[in-house]
Amino acid sequence: MTDSQKLDLILSEITGIKEDVAGLKTDVAGLKTDVAGLKTDVAILKQKVAGIEVHLENQTDKNIQLIAENFIELTNKLNQAIPVADKNLAYEVKVNYLIEKVQFLEKDFEKFKLQMAYS
Repeated sequence: MTDSQKLDLILSEITGIKEDVAGLKTDVAGLKTDVAGLKTDVAILKQKVAGIEVHLENQTDKNIQLIAENFIELTNKLNQAIPVADKNLAYEVKVNYLIEKVQFLEKDFEKFKLQMAYS
């Protein structure tokens, strides 16, 4: 093989390498675009997560606290109402007893009046 043939062979190899490098450059440029897109997507995700965190802190946590406070207040009112309901039940039983007693006394009084009228 002559020097000229060797040089031609080297030249053809170098031309092939240049084409491969050009392809690699295109691929790397595409990767850079993809990485830039991923960075943008990650930035968008970070913004959304931050928005969710703010919403949780400002809205959800606050609403849960309000519900808990109202629950405590309602529980206290219920505890106050229960003794009153118990007292009302006791008074109702007493009133029913007194009504029966008055009816019994009325009947006895009517019998007594009839006895006095015939005597």
